[in-house]
Amino acid sequence: MRQCKGWSLVLLVVLGLGSLAQKLPTRDEGLFQMQIRDKSLFHDSSVIPDGAEISGYLFRDTPKRYYFVVEEDNTPLSVTVTPCDAPLEWKLTLQELPEESSGEGSGEPEPLDQQKQQVTVDEGTELFTYKGNDVESYVATSTPSGLYQLELLSTEKDSNFKVYTTTTPESDQPYPELPYDPRVDVTALGRTTVTLAWKPTPTGFLMGQPVQYCVVINKEHNFKSMCAAEAKISADDAFMLAPKPVRDFSPFDFVHFGFVPSDNGFGKERGLTSNKISRAYLAKPKASDIQKVCIGNKNIYTVSDLKPDTQYYFDVFAVNSATNTSTAYVGTFARTKEEARQKTLELKDGKVSDVFIKRKGTKFLRFAPVSSHQRVTLFVHSCLDAVQVQVRRDGKLLLSQNVEGVRQFQLRGKPKAKYQIRLRGSRKGASTLKVLATTRPSSKQPFPSLPEDTRIKAFDKLRTCSSVTVAWLGTQDRNKYCIYRKEVADSYGEEQRRREQNQCAGPETRRKSEKVLCKYFHSPNLQKAVTTETITGLEPGKTYLLDVYVVGHSGHSVRYQSKLVKTRKYC
Repeated sequence: MRQCKGWSLVLLVVLGLGSLAQKLPTRDEGLFQMQIRDKSLFHDSSVIPDGAEISGYLFRDTPKRYYFVVEEDNTPLSVTVTPCDAPLEWKLTLQELPEESSGEGSGEPEPLDQQKQQVTVDEGTELFTYKGNDVESYVATSTPSGLYQLELLSTEKDSNFKVYTTTTPESDQPYPELPYDPRVDVTALGRTTVTLAWKPTPTGFLMGQPVQYCVVINKEHNFKSMCAAEAKISADDAFMLAPKPVRDFSPFDFVHFGFVPSDNGFGKERGLTSNKISRAYLAKPKASDIQKVCIGNKNIYTVSDLKPDTQYYFDVFAVNSATNTSTAYVGTFARTKEEARQKTLELKDGKVSDVFIKRKGTKFLRFAPVSSHQRVTLFVHSCLDAVQVQVRRDGKLLLSQNVEGVRQFQLRGKPKAKYQIRLRGSRKGASTLKVLATTRPSSKQPFPSLPEDTRIKAFDKLRTCSSVTVAWLGTQDRNKYCIYRKEVADSYGEEQRRREQNQCAGPETRRKSEKVLCKYFHSPNLQKAVTTETITGLEPGKTYLLDVYVVGHSGHSVRYQSKLVKTRKYC
């Protein structure tokens, strides 16, 4: 009888919340508000419910203590602690309690603050200690009745953790069981993909519990628990969310159940409004650094969109969908294959090179000027779809742009410098290019010089039923310009033009009947380097495609951006 009364006092001492851990009964609001303001009840102590996983938060170098009661002797006991952000030190002790009250023979219990003082001052019998970041458990087949204390400490940084305690470990089995071989295997390896396989957990098909698998991919290290991975992925921690009754109840998360914190700083002491938590959650890793994907009950998964020649770490977690508890398989790592080494095309100074790139393919070019130079002029003429151009000088990135049509780049030179050019093709289809790199003056280049703007301007007010007037920009170099016209359907659009026309095809591919005229033009003053031309002999209400070709000294030509024009139907 005395022992039974002692355990009742213990439960009052340690928050009086043992029964609340399993369900959420109605309460006397006035009495609760009085209790929540009593620091003797709510100072540095919490009750761990039997058979439920709780989440918690530790400030660095600030220990936190939890209590639970074993009511009968020879009771099995299992305590599992899961570190999330940092290694933890934790200790499990059996507390010594006074065998009888000291109310001078009256049988009256001592005040609660004195009872608690006796419980917490006595260090008790140490049962188990651990220091590290592994998921570690204390398991005993038979334990004496009494009050047990779990003390946790993080010495590295503020950290999250999870605790699960049960006196029925054989029947509970809250965590999915691992198969006899818990390793994750790499079954296929590519440049951008890795295929993983693992043996299924017996928890799903033998015990009928809902189990799914989650895969975590990152470039740093393997994770020993799901909460460690989630702490990296997101600033949101499980204990900041409203826990599920019975299965996921943290006794000190009062605000989630409508309890109003007192004005004496209780919430602050519990870390519910601490600035330290806010700061800890601000730093989020980049989305690309770590990924988590849950795939249902499949035990084979292919990770895609990886980078070539990069080492990745892969972890698989079996997750009980009903309780949200998880177990980690033995993770693995693998390095994706290198990109296939391609032959590098050497560019000769002042010589045009034809380059073909497969769909989504890559080509590498190299330009090594023989003599010292102050500037390199790079011409890239994309004949079909846009291509990505990347230029490095001795490994240093100079430019990275998408090029459609013709582009001219001026690169600052450097003695004995070598230039690496990387061309990446379009996803739409194969690409054909003409590439020229030179250190020579523009007057000696095979490619004609071009203005920055290669559009053709049409003057709407000068349109007639039989003519249109257009203009285009020139340069300071004297070049030959040839104009061609082609009648097209009214439905002809830009997309069709791009699909049908090869931008690198010169005037020699056009019909003689399409030629309008050729003329030479230049201007010493770039501000005045513009020319106009009126094209006559057109039909009323018809649509025409106009092209202007500029021809270089060696015969290489570049076409300006095509222009669609339409004559007036009525004049």
